[in-house]
Parts: sequence; structure tokens; C-alpha cells
Amino acid sequence: MAGAAEVRRRIYVWEFPVRLSHWVNVLAITVLSVTGLYIGTPFLYPVSDTAFTMGWMRFLHLTAGYLFLMMVALRVYWSFAGNKYSNWRVFVPRSKSQVRDLKEVTNYYLFKRSTPPYDEGHTACAAFAYFLLFLIFLFQIFSGFALFNNNSHTAVHFILGGWLARLINIKTIRFWHHMLMYPIWAFVIVHIYLSLLMDSSGKNGLLGSIFGGYKFMAGRG
Repeated sequence: MAGAAEVRRRIYVWEFPVRLSHWVNVLAITVLSVTGLYIGTPFLYPVSDTAFTMGWMRFLHLTAGYLFLMMVALRVYWSFAGNKYSNWRVFVPRSKSQVRDLKEVTNYYLFKRSTPPYDEGHTACAAFAYFLLFLIFLFQIFSGFALFNNNSHTAVHFILGGWLARLINIKTIRFWHHMLMYPIWAFVIVHIYLSLLMDSSGKNGLLGSIFGGYKFMAGRG
């Protein structure tokens, strides 16, 4: 109706487990990347015989790896236990409407349409990107513990990924474990840019929602 005032609804989208796993993963991935680069190509040199630089880097890498594993496991669990915005069904375009939404948001990202599509949770494009990212996360977990099991030979580490070394050469595992760090950081850069874009154009509080959980969606009143 002409002259109707626009109202904005406050919607609780991202529950605490989703926000927790998001920010802990930011920390874990940062620590894993820095320590992993050092382990592969040391760029700090000890100044005394008692220095334990490589040992500390490996300890931090393993600790961050366990933390990352727990957060990925939490996110998998919450994709079944959480609300509709975190449900596993949103991450794979299975229906015609999801495919249509994927096309619309992709056109917006490519500047082929001027207004962002209406999405309370993830956009279809973002959700599918998260699905692909999750597959990379799984490989990084399995390959990381496969590399660690090569030295520790424990039942736990074998279950977490040591079995992978029976399928793939350990040098190949190490190569891909390193290389897949780069698409993860490419995703981070694009993710930050698109979050800023969607927050600015949609005026929906997207950036703040990953801290407080709430988004503000426009309606007609």
C-alpha cells in the first residue's frame, strides 16, 4: 500500500553455538596457519641451546587442531539440533527455490542486480560455499591427524585421521594439507568483503549478528 511505513523485524538468527564455533574457528585457523607455516619452513631461529621453538610451534598447532576439531564437531551436531538457519538442509541447494535463490544472489554478487535478495539466514550462495568449506575442513582434520599419527602411532590419532596414510602417500597428504590452507584464507577474504557489502546494502545488521545473534529484516507495516 502506498505510504506504508517500513518496519524492521528483529530476528534471532545465529544461536550461541553457531557464534561460538565461528569465532573459535577464526582463532584456531589463524594459529594453525601461522604455526603450520613455521613447521613447514621455520622462520624463527633459536638463540640458545635451551630454546624449544619448534616444540612450542608443534604444541600450539596440535592444541589448535584439537580445538578446531571440537568446533567442527559442535557445528555438525548443531546442524541437526539448532534452528532452521543452522540446519544442514540450507547448505545444499536441493529444491527449485534454493537453486533460484542461488542464481539471484550470485547475480547480485556479480553486480547484475542492484538490490540484495531477501535472506534471513545464509544466502544460498554463502550456504553452498560453507558446504564446500566444510569439506575442506574435514580433509584438513583427517590429514592433520594423519601427519601427527605418523609420529605418535596412537589409536585415537589413527581414528581421527591416521588411516588416511594407508590410502594416500604421506608426502601427498602433507602437500595438500599445506595447499588447502590457501583456499581457506581466500574464503576468509571474500567472506569479509561480502559481509561488509551485504551489511551496507541490506542494512540488516549482518556484521553485528555474528556477535549478538540478531538480524533486522525489513517488512511493510
